[in-house]
Amino acid sequence: MGRLINIGYGNMVNFDKIVSVVSPESAPIKRMVQTAKDKGTAIDATQGRKTQGVIITDCDYIILSALLPETIAGRCRGREEVDSL
Repeated sequence: MGRLINIGYGNMVNFDKIVSVVSPESAPIKRMVQTAKDKGTAIDATQGRKTQGVIITDCDYIILSALLPETIAGRCRGREEVDSL
């Protein structure tokens, strides 16, 4: 298994599987998330909080995170950002 990235609240994702990290605000991303929920390939890692970032993996899973895409990208680059999570 590759390097694990903390995506908030103790949830981790394999760095090697990440294709992209995007904001959930655009209509195409909202449709993509809804389609993944319908297919059962959406993973909600928000712990009941508002979805701030959407992680798209190479195996067609969509992971919802309460962290902003910029925060997740910073963690992918290797600098763990200090926050209250």
